[in-house]
Amino acid sequence: MKYIFYTLISLVLFAGCKTSKDYLSRSDNDNTLFDAIKTLKKNNGDTSALNALPVLYNLAQQRNLRKINSYSSSRELGRWDKMIDAYSTLQEMYYAIIENDAASRVVTPVNYQQTITGLKQGAAADYYAAATSFLNKPGRAEAKQAYNYFKKADKLVPGYEDAKLKMEEAFEHAIVNVVINPVQDNSYFFNTGWGNYGYNYSNEYFQQTLVRELKGTNSSRYPARFYTDWEARRDHVQPDWEVNLTLRNINIPRPYTNTYSRNASQRVEVGRDTSGKIIYRTVYATVHIARQSFTANADMEINITDIVTRKNIVYNSVREDYSWQEEHATYNGDSRALSANDWALINNSYYNEPRKEDVLNELYRRIYPQVKNKITYAVDW
Repeated sequence: MKYIFYTLISLVLFAGCKTSKDYLSRSDNDNTLFDAIKTLKKNNGDTSALNALPVLYNLAQQRNLRKINSYSSSRELGRWDKMIDAYSTLQEMYYAIIENDAASRVVTPVNYQQTITGLKQGAAADYYAAATSFLNKPGRAEAKQAYNYFKKADKLVPGYEDAKLKMEEAFEHAIVNVVINPVQDNSYFFNTGWGNYGYNYSNEYFQQTLVRELKGTNSSRYPARFYTDWEARRDHVQPDWEVNLTLRNINIPRPYTNTYSRNASQRVEVGRDTSGKIIYRTVYATVHIARQSFTANADMEINITDIVTRKNIVYNSVREDYSWQEEHATYNGDSRALSANDWALINNSYYNEPRKEDVLNELYRRIYPQVKNKITYAVDW
């Protein structure tokens, strides 16, 4: 009996040690410590987690401190973020341990909050100094870097110095005056004198509408002011960038006709027998369908240029398609075999082919969001 008892005790201890070893076998991962604490939340007497926790904390602490020591020897601004991240991991461990009674009985963690606060002060000072240096240099890219560094300083230490005011100053330095010129239509239709309805529509969508929307509610997102060429002349604005839009390669083909047939059938009532029971019969018809369709497409070239340097900011092209199709039908056979959809096609006695102006307008409408996004991306931070 004693043999059995001691054997059972040995098995329990062995199992506990084995599970502790499972924790320690992956101790190079900080998450292992948090996993052990989660186990203690479910079972505060779990011996494997309790045995492993002091070792896990010591290993995690030494590992993160070694990282911090390595980062501190660097002169790059990014070292601050790495050191703060490592100390923040240790601080998360501190809170996780002290909030768990079982864990806090076996480990006395170090509170690094004061160290983190001091590091953030040092980091904010460094970022602020770097931002000031960039702000004193000419160039939009430098102003952008200054803006980001001032923003970083204020995030590390809310209200740090006059970082918010300096952000506004950097933003103002980065503003470019952008003139959007009228759309140039080099397509076949414009050059051959085909209509001008679509051309006027393109002007509205790609100049006036672009300027109006880019000046709208989201304009504070990016450091840019937008003008039509007429507005720039009227207000005596010297533009920094110009946007030239050229419509090319419009293809609006003639509709292509495709014919095909399909069989239709319905089970219909044809009478009753002598007992009054309904008699059904299947009736048949053939539906002959003519489908007219086409796919139109157009390209718009987008060229955003720095007026002073003549450097291309954006040189790209967008393409859109517009597809149209319509069907009408005739039939032979028993009309009772036809469905409601069949009758709709049969009663469609003529094609509602869109005018070329309407097709062109639809292509403009589809191209417009892409053009707007290209311009927004170019001026955005």
